[in-house]
Amino acid sequence: MDEALDPLVPRPLDRPRAVPLDAGADLSTLDTGKILAAPDDPADWPAWRDTLGRWREEARSRLGHDGSLYERADLAWARRCFVVSQVWLWDELLYDWDTHTFTPERLLADAHERFGGFDGVVLWHAYPVIGIDDRNQWDFYRDVDGLRDLVDTLHAAGVRVFVDYNPWDVGTRRSGPDADELASLVADLDVDGVFLDTLKEGGGALLDTLAAARAGVAVEGESTLPLARLVDHPLSWAQWFADSPVPGVVRSRWYERRHLLHHVRRWNRSHVDELQSAWLNGIGVMVWEVVFGVWVGWSDHDAGLLRRASLVQRRLADVLVEGEWTPLPDLGTSAAAAGVFGGEFAHDSGVFVPVVNRSDEDAVVTVPSRAGLVSHDVWSGRPLGEGDVEVQVPARGLGGVWQTAPGADVGWLRRPDDDDPAARASAAFRHRLAERVAPPAVAALGEGRWPDVDHVVVGPGRRVLTVRHRCRETGLYDGAPFVDEWKPLPPRLHDLRTVDRVVDVPETLAVAALEVSEREFAAFVEATGHGPSVPGGPRPAWVGRGAHEASDRHPVTQVDLGDARAYAAWVGGRLPTEDEWQVAGEECGLGRLEPQVWNLTESEHSDGRSRFVMLKGGSAHRATGSDWYVDGGVRGPDFTAKYLVPGGGSGRSTSVGFRVAWVLDREG
Repeated sequence: MDEALDPLVPRPLDRPRAVPLDAGADLSTLDTGKILAAPDDPADWPAWRDTLGRWREEARSRLGHDGSLYERADLAWARRCFVVSQVWLWDELLYDWDTHTFTPERLLADAHERFGGFDGVVLWHAYPVIGIDDRNQWDFYRDVDGLRDLVDTLHAAGVRVFVDYNPWDVGTRRSGPDADELASLVADLDVDGVFLDTLKEGGGALLDTLAAARAGVAVEGESTLPLARLVDHPLSWAQWFADSPVPGVVRSRWYERRHLLHHVRRWNRSHVDELQSAWLNGIGVMVWEVVFGVWVGWSDHDAGLLRRASLVQRRLADVLVEGEWTPLPDLGTSAAAAGVFGGEFAHDSGVFVPVVNRSDEDAVVTVPSRAGLVSHDVWSGRPLGEGDVEVQVPARGLGGVWQTAPGADVGWLRRPDDDDPAARASAAFRHRLAERVAPPAVAALGEGRWPDVDHVVVGPGRRVLTVRHRCRETGLYDGAPFVDEWKPLPPRLHDLRTVDRVVDVPETLAVAALEVSEREFAAFVEATGHGPSVPGGPRPAWVGRGAHEASDRHPVTQVDLGDARAYAAWVGGRLPTEDEWQVAGEECGLGRLEPQVWNLTESEHSDGRSRFVMLKGGSAHRATGSDWYVDGGVRGPDFTAKYLVPGGGSGRSTSVGFRVAWVLDREG
């Protein structure tokens, strides 16, 4: 396979940048690197460090670096925001689908137990559902009831809150300029930062508008922030950064020590590489366990590493920023031969020596101590004494030493009883299966009326269906669409794929030839007093609309799954499953009301973190201008779109309706 097309191999721009050690070499080639590679031979490390120092001074002079942003008191929090989590706003840890309320205490309790807590949370909101209708990215925040209360609760827990900005959202309804809309949202929600999705840097107008809206807003660029923009972006997310065999330095962190990055490889099942690089560079990581509806959760082993590492980094945050940083200090030739490497951060309060083990065998390394300081093992909390000390570093693990004056407070290093450093947590990936959610029992409020509705009949039996879908980051049913891959690109991303499904239709079924119309649904509302099954969000058009003013030619829309189920029960039926819908469409043909809209199906799934349903039929609405939008356009019966259901009423869409099915031979 051509390496350029191998999804398991870093792209050239992701790979570590070699540092030229020749005198007179052009060091500006390092300006665009992600990680500046270290030489394999320890004998070259002193020259490598000297070259890195020379490059930094030359680049700062050449670019006229101004570090005044990092001296602002209102942005001091950013350099301590080590662990950030991207969280889908409707993650089942954050949102209760029974009470339809936010549950930040549940999210934070899980974060504390497994990861040692989050310093920041990105409330991801619109993608991957944006484009289903004309709502823009601001609507998907603005229409959420209780969002400001959620932000306030997270703040009260000491957690910083970010919103995300999607610059590619150009095909939905237009409102004000993006900079104005984003600034207004930041001010109204009182959030601390903005994640720039697909954008390395924010333009000057965007940054100025945000700064005027709220003091202390940190803008975090995606991937490789240009050196020149480190002056106005205190944070960036280090996505897809490949390190050298001997650990190198993260370019942005070396250039500006106060700039904090968050390592992340969203599709990886092991996060040891990110954790080791973050540990040696004194930077943070991003915990992203649900990638747009796909479970990619951290193993117990990796979560345990982060839990301990974050405790140390938070406590030694000033040391990591202000201390004299020496990458790859001499730990002896035997350490390097064993795959053990370290760093050193020398500060007035002490010396921190982080160590990583890149081998598959446990190792012991000797760490030299400075005179008059007492060493402690930061991983076990054990006192090690004065002079040169030995530290054990587990295979593929982290370790280190904190050297400080005798009598200094080191109580924070003690481990709780339930956090045994000798314990070997599993590094296995814990799969989550998306189970089909049985619809809640709903009493039929009326008599079955299928004979009065045009319908097609689907006979029982087993069939093999070929289902077509676009390969989005959401995947389809179970499993991640990409595993241990670097940045997925076309043709692996957004290409049309097929999957064969063996399905059983157990009973003869009548499927309505058309969607439920506005008039039919209005009659149901008048007869039952039905209101929106999910509270919150904009008022659906069908609320308060009488049957006499509703159309029998337009499909009812702005319905949640609960609304559709309630109507189906009222007429003595149910929703067809996605497979029954496809069989009916392929074998018999199904009609469509105008405008044509996606059809909900009885296909609710949950893996305990994400809920989704399958949509069939396509829609007349199509958002244009970006491949990140939901699929649009009218589709054949074989096409399926996975719809990650938003809560709080946001799942109701003007482009989604439904039709009803009835079992014909239940009694024989």
